[in-house]
Amino acid sequence: MFERPDSGERAVLVHVFFPDGAGQEDLQEFTELVDSAGAIRVATVTGTRAAPEPKLFVGRGKAEEILATVKRHEAELVIFNHSLSPSQERNLEKLLSCRVIARTGLILDIFAQRARSFEGKLQVELAQLKHLSTRLIRGWTHLERQKGGIGMRGPGETQLESDRRMLNARIKVINHRLEKVERQRNQGRRSRQRADVPTVALVGYTNAGKSTLFNALTGAEAFVADQLFATLDPTLRRVDVQGFGPLVLADTVGFIRHLPHDLVAAFRATLEETCKADLLLLVVDSQDEQKREHIEQVNAVLEEIGAQDIVQIRIYNKIDLGDDEPRIEYDENGKVERVWVSAVTGAGLDLLGSALTEHFQGRQIHGWLHLSPEAGSTRSSLYNIGQVLSEQVDEQGSWWLEVCMAQRSIDKLLRDADGLCTFHSEDSVDFVAGTAQAS
Repeated sequence: MFERPDSGERAVLVHVFFPDGAGQEDLQEFTELVDSAGAIRVATVTGTRAAPEPKLFVGRGKAEEILATVKRHEAELVIFNHSLSPSQERNLEKLLSCRVIARTGLILDIFAQRARSFEGKLQVELAQLKHLSTRLIRGWTHLERQKGGIGMRGPGETQLESDRRMLNARIKVINHRLEKVERQRNQGRRSRQRADVPTVALVGYTNAGKSTLFNALTGAEAFVADQLFATLDPTLRRVDVQGFGPLVLADTVGFIRHLPHDLVAAFRATLEETCKADLLLLVVDSQDEQKREHIEQVNAVLEEIGAQDIVQIRIYNKIDLGDDEPRIEYDENGKVERVWVSAVTGAGLDLLGSALTEHFQGRQIHGWLHLSPEAGSTRSSLYNIGQVLSEQVDEQGSWWLEVCMAQRSIDKLLRDADGLCTFHSEDSVDFVAGTAQAS
């Protein structure tokens, strides 16, 4: 019988090139994933095949080469940049006498390290259990036999059956808890909808700078690191956009090439913030040579979770690392299509605020708000959200506030002011010696 070996951190990486498109960029991303997991890369074995070998995934000769590499570097772990079947993992572990994990197992390990919230930990455990449920027989073939002998015969239950039963029971418990979390999220979402507060979700390829941008816009302290999947748990914060008002910004888990379907299913509650958003900000690393491919991968995942029809604005981040200037680009219909920013230096963030206002309410209107002396609370709130450009006071003690706001925000303000506020266009107000006259 084969006893499963102890785990370790010294890893040999295995990547196989196939004619269907797995290329050098996959290998580079693979090494970044391994580094994010905290493993020590001691060697990388590559090869080329027309198709995976059913028993060992790689050919017998390549498997012997991997074995020699493991022994030479005293490696304790072999990581494949591919999906392996349970039987392939088991056969490889028998041959190599060390632990073997596939790409899915590697990503699960990273997720387990990153999860901080209760919901995130539940989702990681759910994905791990579903992954483990098909691999219970790995290294434990002796457990599939029922006990026999005098006094021990009977219906019985094998150890594997018992483990599967406990796994299924735990999966049901986790699904029940996640449903409760989902109901709480839906309640909060309905409250935002009643208050007419839109939700904007940051999506994009992992390590594109979403969390840095999120912190720059909200003042939050979400974890930021130059590594893949630095952010796992969804974070929501309220943002007051000048000229528009409040909105909710959601930071979500980054996507990646060939994201396993099981992980997408397990993290459906997290990704639901993306599916229910009013607008998606697709954050792109403007300096990445593979940004086009990464955009395609993100859109493929969005389609898989049913968010392909939500309006997108592409945010080209990290312009401080190149020669690009902050700017807004429009499509042929005059709608905002791309915004170029730097989340680190803050360049272009004011343009991003203008783009959000234009998207939700159209272009901003420059004019004057006339507030009666009884509208002091309205004046205070306008100052708090930074919408006042200048102020004049007339002889009656009324305020004239110069603002640049979206039409929808102005209409809402006038409704809430209950007659204590009026709006006048820029050209219809004349100021003479501290007095204002509306023509």
